[in-house]
Amino acid sequence: MAGAVKEIGPNATSVQADVSNLDELDRLFAQIKQGIGKLDIVFANAGVAKYSRLGEITEDLYDEIFNINVKGMLFTVQKALPLMPDGASVILTSSIVGSKGLTANSVYAATKAVARSFARTWTTDLKHRRIRVNAISPGSIDTPGLSDLLASSAAGEERRKMIAAATPLGRFGTSDEIAKAAVFLASDDASYITGIELFVDGGFAQV
Repeated sequence: MAGAVKEIGPNATSVQADVSNLDELDRLFAQIKQGIGKLDIVFANAGVAKYSRLGEITEDLYDEIFNINVKGMLFTVQKALPLMPDGASVILTSSIVGSKGLTANSVYAATKAVARSFARTWTTDLKHRRIRVNAISPGSIDTPGLSDLLASSAAGEERRKMIAAATPLGRFGTSDEIAKAAVFLASDDASYITGIELFVDGGFAQV
């Protein structure tokens, strides 16, 4: 985290918090309120993915994924609203797995389908404040977390081979490509865009 702040520059501040813990979210937003006072953009990007086939899913796995990916996203945005001016922008991270029936992904995919649904319903909930809510659905992005996940199971190795064969652009995406999509949705260039799901997936879920 300190390395990220150093790379971004002196205007960046890091606050470590567990998004599934509401007290920690309160601490986060209290610090933001005291420091800068408002949030023009909220990018709810925290998430966790684990594979488990139906018949092997545990309650602990379910609770961990839903608490971070759904509960954490919901209360991150809800607790941010008092700091957001009218006309602000909310960006949610969904995933192509919300639209694809990928092996051993049912719990994770369900949470990402929720994120896509949030973008629709919160668009209508917040229309009186002109707050735009959009979802980004990444494909397979080359991050350390994904590499570790794919290497953790036979299902992950199967998915790696499938991605190579099925992605029209023939490669994993990069974090920078997701960041550029988020910056677009947050900017005035997207001022007439709300409620959408923007796929950044090399065409994987589109063909």
